[in-house]
Amino acid sequence: MNALRLVQRHGTPEAVSPKNDQETKALLFKALGKDGVLTASACSRLFDAQTFARLAGPDGRLDPLEVNAKVQADIPAARAGLFPSVRNYGDMITTSFDMIDEVHREAGGKLAGWVAANYKEGRPLHIIVVCTGNSRRSVLGAALGNIAADYYGLSEIRFHSGGTAPTALNARAAAALEAIGVEVEKTSVEASRGEAKTANPIHEIRWGGGPGMSAREFSKRYSDPSNPQSGFAALMVCSEADAACPFVKGASARISTPYLDPKLFDASPFEAEKYAERRDDIGRLLFSVMLQARHRLEAIQP
Repeated sequence: MNALRLVQRHGTPEAVSPKNDQETKALLFKALGKDGVLTASACSRLFDAQTFARLAGPDGRLDPLEVNAKVQADIPAARAGLFPSVRNYGDMITTSFDMIDEVHREAGGKLAGWVAANYKEGRPLHIIVVCTGNSRRSVLGAALGNIAADYYGLSEIRFHSGGTAPTALNARAAAALEAIGVEVEKTSVEASRGEAKTANPIHEIRWGGGPGMSAREFSKRYSDPSNPQSGFAALMVCSEADAACPFVKGASARISTPYLDPKLFDASPFEAEKYAERRDDIGRLLFSVMLQARHRLEAIQP
């Protein structure tokens, strides 16, 4: 696994691309051989020659201990602030970029490009994840996006959630986050109701102990005053909101990447599994976006 992390951190653009993730892992498995030692010739399609030479040093080889040392040295400080179980989730989900389908992969590439074009170190950059009720997919997306940004050391990027017809944060979505170590605490304070009969309590979401690793979450319209009002990217994660909101006021980018609503499986025997499935679908996309954005930013830095 450390060898894969090394490729994701220092590999060629082709090796790092989610589109080629399955091929990258196959090449890496072959390159590792029986002794787990990487050589320049075996890794010629994973690293450019200059990068591998810098990593390997005079002997031109990387044994497992050296790979681990290189990976540990490159871990962003923000990642250390994540709760251990949340960080473990990040380690796991980054091994499955081959499971991102083409439609979502294309949307992720657009979002990574927008991040790279608009990112300024030390300045917040905002993304609002939008679904219909702001109760499930958008809540999962905002939390996972923030985790991914901190995992890759891009903490200036902050994700928010919103909807087109607010209801309330769904307990099943909260449970899916809690299952990976995110703390979700319902407060006694209620936000304005989108539906008269549906309570809309404010929740505290915490994914780590580091600075800024928490958010207040409740169901709201994407244009709610608590959300950014201009210069943000709108990530449309459901087809209903996508159709109902062809123009997102204040957004500098609008990217459609719909996912099936896990609500379809409420009260079924495999309800929890389906919420976890959707969490992971959205999670691997946003982790891949942050990885791509980090590479693009490093490529344009002087």
